[in-house]
Amino acid sequence: MNPQAVTTVEAVDPVFYFIFGISVVMLIGIAVAMLWFIIRYNRKRCPVPESQKDHNVWLEVTWTVIPTIIVLMMFWFGWEGYLSLRRIPDNAMPVQANARMWSWLFTYDNGKTSDKLYVPVGQPIKVKLLSDDVLHSFFVPAFRVKRDCVPGMENYAWFVADEAGSYDLFCAEYCGVAHADMVTTVEAVPQEEFEQWLQSTVEDKGKHPGLTQLENYGCLGCHSLDGSRLVGPSFKDIAGRETLITIDGEEKTITVDADYLIRAINEPNAELVVGFPPAMPPFAGRINEEELQQMVDFLMQSEQETAAEMPDMGSAEPEKSVESEQPDSSEAKSEADAEQKEETAEPEPKEAEQMAPDGMALLQERGCLGCHSTDGSRLVGPSFQGIGGRPVTVTKDGAETNLTSDRDYLRRAILEPAAEIVVGYPPVMPPTTGLSVAELDAMIDTLEGMK
Repeated sequence: MNPQAVTTVEAVDPVFYFIFGISVVMLIGIAVAMLWFIIRYNRKRCPVPESQKDHNVWLEVTWTVIPTIIVLMMFWFGWEGYLSLRRIPDNAMPVQANARMWSWLFTYDNGKTSDKLYVPVGQPIKVKLLSDDVLHSFFVPAFRVKRDCVPGMENYAWFVADEAGSYDLFCAEYCGVAHADMVTTVEAVPQEEFEQWLQSTVEDKGKHPGLTQLENYGCLGCHSLDGSRLVGPSFKDIAGRETLITIDGEEKTITVDADYLIRAINEPNAELVVGFPPAMPPFAGRINEEELQQMVDFLMQSEQETAAEMPDMGSAEPEKSVESEQPDSSEAKSEADAEQKEETAEPEPKEAEQMAPDGMALLQERGCLGCHSTDGSRLVGPSFQGIGGRPVTVTKDGAETNLTSDRDYLRRAILEPAAEIVVGYPPVMPPTTGLSVAELDAMIDTLEGMK
């Protein structure tokens, strides 16, 4: 029979309050005694010592025995609390938690998976902790639970949610650039509601299964859906996008299609997108063919939707009109063409202007202007004033080399600044990651225009 009778909260909180209470009492006691001695034995009141005592046995025994007893009590309470955290109840419901950069995946006994940890209220939960890549840590403050997820090792944690609600779940071990985004929740729900959720297999209406897979595998922790820059390239309009990649040490421009997406998911480091770090782990062997195809279908659907919408846009108006109301089809067509030209003639440059990245804004956003001036003054790094075409002396592979600050050099200096250090300046600039090709070009255009 399992002797466990307390929850993780009940095991931790009393120990904390006991140690905190003892510490407060000792702080006040020591402070009061110190003040009393300062006042009572002030040198002004007694300039000449009237007596001198070298030791007092009872006093020495007292200040040795009492602290020893207190420390042993702290140890006892702490040890009992630790054992309570490690004794998993026999009736605990098992859940497997896979930690990976930078998301969580929870798997239940029936094979159901979720990126959130759903649990029934009042039911002990045993969480099997695994790591797919680096060190992580399973931390739920509300339940006083924190256990490391170590690659190649199985670890366990358990807890009980006494009340329904949503509780934050963090990774408490630094695991890379998106560590702060490795956050999810424990959703505690009534037993009946949990059973319904656990047995449900119907996908959300209108939700693409590929999007569900991207969420479950943590892809959206590094790739946005709205075009914003994260650790990896955004998924927005990725289908058919012209992308600059590095393959076998050479840069190459490719068009994103289904075959490329499959390669990028299975072996992401074989074809690295320029401007982004090689931080994505390979998924070959970790996801099945059906899940992989669902992901690719979702990512490619933007191209399909664009193609599907084109004829609809042209045929929408004729479907609404009635033939008897059109006096002359050729005249109506010419009028429609004229109206369409008026509507589309001016927005095109405006749209292009909105789509083009602002190089100066990127330099400010990336913090470049904190180390590089625009007026020729010396800061941490070389000034941007007149940098386009300027002669530069750099240290490369231990030897000094004279270069011209052209587009190729500026590109290298932004992406890999430590490879060619400008003589006279410290090698403190970190590599720039997360830039698209258009953003990088916009920054270089701005730098070349600074005279």
